Amino acid sequence: MNLFGNDCFPQNSSMPSEDDFLIKKLLLTHDPDGRSLDSELLLRAMENVMCYAATSQVCGFHIDAIAKDDVSDIEVVGSQETLAQIIDRIKIEMLRKHPGKENLHTRTMILFDVLGNYRWDVKMVLTLAAFAAAFGEFCIIMQQCPCNPLAVSVSMLKHLPRNLSTLKPQFRALSLLVRTAMDVTKCIIKLEGLPFRYARLDDETMVIAKSWIYVATYWVTRSMVACTSQIRDIKAKKPEQVRSDSTLIAAWELSSLAYKLSSICTHLRRQVDLCHQQMEEKMHQKLLKVFQEVHPDNQDVLGILLATKDELPIKNSSTQHKLGVSEVKDKVVLILVSKAELLPLEGLLLLLERTYDHHHHKKLEGSYEIVWISVSDTWTDSERDMFDFLSNSLPWYSVRRPWVLYSAVVNYIKQEWGYKNAPLIVVLDSQGMVTNSNAMDMVFIWGARAYPFSSSKEEQLWDEENWTLKLLLDEIDPLLTTWVEEGRNICIYGSDNLDWIREFNAKFKVIRNAGVQLEMVYAGCKDLSEQVRRMSAVIGEELHRNLFTFTKLHFFWLRLESIRRSKLKLGQTIHSDDHILKEVSALLDTANEGWVIIGRGNTADIVRLSASDAVKWLDRFPEWEANVTKLGFVSALRAAIDPSPPPPPPPGPCNHSKVVPYAEGLTEETVLCEKCMHPMKKYVVYE
Repeated sequence: MNLFGNDCFPQNSSMPSEDDFLIKKLLLTHDPDGRSLDSELLLRAMENVMCYAATSQVCGFHIDAIAKDDVSDIEVVGSQETLAQIIDRIKIEMLRKHPGKENLHTRTMILFDVLGNYRWDVKMVLTLAAFAAAFGEFCIIMQQCPCNPLAVSVSMLKHLPRNLSTLKPQFRALSLLVRTAMDVTKCIIKLEGLPFRYARLDDETMVIAKSWIYVATYWVTRSMVACTSQIRDIKAKKPEQVRSDSTLIAAWELSSLAYKLSSICTHLRRQVDLCHQQMEEKMHQKLLKVFQEVHPDNQDVLGILLATKDELPIKNSSTQHKLGVSEVKDKVVLILVSKAELLPLEGLLLLLERTYDHHHHKKLEGSYEIVWISVSDTWTDSERDMFDFLSNSLPWYSVRRPWVLYSAVVNYIKQEWGYKNAPLIVVLDSQGMVTNSNAMDMVFIWGARAYPFSSSKEEQLWDEENWTLKLLLDEIDPLLTTWVEEGRNICIYGSDNLDWIREFNAKFKVIRNAGVQLEMVYAGCKDLSEQVRRMSAVIGEELHRNLFTFTKLHFFWLRLESIRRSKLKLGQTIHSDDHILKEVSALLDTANEGWVIIGRGNTADIVRLSASDAVKWLDRFPEWEANVTKLGFVSALRAAIDPSPPPPPPPGPCNHSKVVPYAEGLTEETVLCEKCMHPMKKYVVYE
């Protein structure tokens, strides 16, 4: 939205009365027709030119850092001319001599006629860019003259002065004026960039801001015309015409303009800060309101949440197309909020595996989308590079240029959604209603199966879960998943003590030699150090095959952490009677000390032991070996550890049935019903 349209000059604007007539004339030239470009990006490109020019003896210009933005990315919306053509046309106009119209004011007003179709901030950056192009061309030749024969030849053809030492005061004044003009322009860009589509400033604040913008635009444009004229005149002078007195007069003219702009900049900054503060408050209230209202779809909510100066705020990494929020209309939207680096590599891979690579994702294709909002307090070049790389590589949507998100939106995410640098996923339903304040752990645990990712769905999924191997290992490794489905006995263990690992595996080798089917899986420790990586390699060479790569070890522990966080988020506590939370917390709290979990298939028949207890009870295997045939290995181990009889079952069987895949030896085992604890009858079903 263009705040500063072609309206009448506001009265009572706190501007000096001598400026009233000037502003009325400026408004007569202002006829915006929708042409627009990224003024902030073009200004940074102009700063880039001036920064490189500073490396010569020509100009004392100083900028702290060189911008890396590619000016070729700047699109001039609504114009048949390219950016280069527009800048070249403006530069020619600024360098042209107008017989009888050589005073600065007249030439400045002619330039306003040329720039009439653009917003006020665009007028300024185009003028600055045209000056930078003219000045940069001059500097290139002067820099190369001492050592480049081509530059020397061009310099001679253009009769450029060879000794620039006399011109140093003039160039110092020019650099001061350009820096001040850029400071003023940044203020206007900041003001034009406020989200006026969604909230309005108070009338008095708006009137004062407008009047300062008009005057500031005039004086910046006039200053650049003056700078360009002086460069033109320097190029036209003969060596004997370069005198100190004329140089001082030219420097004084530029210094006077710099003083004028500096005064305007002081007032403008104060006004911009006031507008920004007022807009922050109004936008925050607007965001609060829009998330409380009922909407027919998610467009109003996403429109303000992803609000930037760009009408196409998001992009698709696969096509690189610029897209509007209508692209995700009527879909469940997962707003992924994080820093530019998003997640550690293993967490990022797990997120991909649990969403777009998940086998349920194809069934839900088109039902939900992830939109990534990257947040940073101060966007550095390295953060931008990291964001560009990830957003161009990952399969979800992302805000194209998150550094231009309105600060009110970023503050809302921090204050209302509780974002504190740890990644989170806020779920919006198809009407834009927040249904889950953070579904990250839910996605890590169940993946796309958790659709529509609401808090109520999370509760429902937990109601269906038990403390089983399937919950611990779900789809981390395909072979493990098969073993669980087949009902095999599986031992998962971890330690960074190689002596204990060898002793422990020796005990289990004795048990397997006695005819017990048992699969071994090494899962390391919660703190996955290089020591764990070395242990994993030794185990693979000496003891048994390793199903978990180092990345899958990360997946396993990330999953356990997510299980605990998800349970705690639902209001459970470590001291509650929630069996899953107690078990996973005990495992995580002792995971660096050596641990063992033994379970059978997808049943609740599962035992957790410390490293020392595991060796102790495996040593005593001959004492309880006889029960293995009757109860199964895991139940026999449990009975040995806790020989107290189970509570009496309710009278009569409960008629509960369970279908399990066939496995050798399964028909000889006695299986107890998980609900009534009565022995279950066995039937064989052929498919």
